[in-house]
Amino acid sequence: MSLYAWLMLASFIFPFLLSFDKKVAFYKSWGPLFTGIALNGILFILWDGWFARTGVWGFNTDYVWSIRVNDLPLEEWSFFVVVPYASVFIYACIKAYIKKEPFKNSKHHITLFFLVLTFVIALFSTQKTYTFYNALIASILLLIHYLFLKTPWMGYFWLAYLLHLAPFCIVNGILTGAATPQPVVWYNQEEILGLRLHTIPVEDTIYALTCLLLPITVMEALIRKRIVA
Repeated sequence: MSLYAWLMLASFIFPFLLSFDKKVAFYKSWGPLFTGIALNGILFILWDGWFARTGVWGFNTDYVWSIRVNDLPLEEWSFFVVVPYASVFIYACIKAYIKKEPFKNSKHHITLFFLVLTFVIALFSTQKTYTFYNALIASILLLIHYLFLKTPWMGYFWLAYLLHLAPFCIVNGILTGAATPQPVVWYNQEEILGLRLHTIPVEDTIYALTCLLLPITVMEALIRKRIVA
């Protein structure tokens, strides 16, 4: 298998096996979860293919399979299942094991801070495709939560976001070249701010926010609907 494929398999296997833990019982949320993952995947696979075609980023053929769909290697398609699954699993564990909501009194302020931050980044990055669209999508999603949803679980989300950045950065660091002579995924320097966490473009932390919040939003809405029904 390719390096990218091995990385996705390693990222998936432990959250999957632990999904049957009795306290977390993550498997019981698979229906709503995979609906959220599917919607998230549709959005990002479309923009991923567009960015690949326009040279915003690309993939090193030494580390991925040659088969492409929508100009994306199959490993990249698996990314949009594996990474959201593993990330939301962290959120589910936090909810199962921490009964008192984290950041309960400050969660709306945290949401507002990131809303303003991502909006400002988008506003001043209109010439940098990845930075602009990444920050814009995140700011819109956060705006919906802040103004309309008044999400009761947002404190759990913010703790999950902070904790999931560690494994996310390990995986992304490998993909962007921290453990290989050349990056598995390369970025056009003209389309990003140029600020990096070692080898990871800083914009990827915003991307991680959206890829975690969108599936959780859909999953929680469907679970609530099922409970009410």
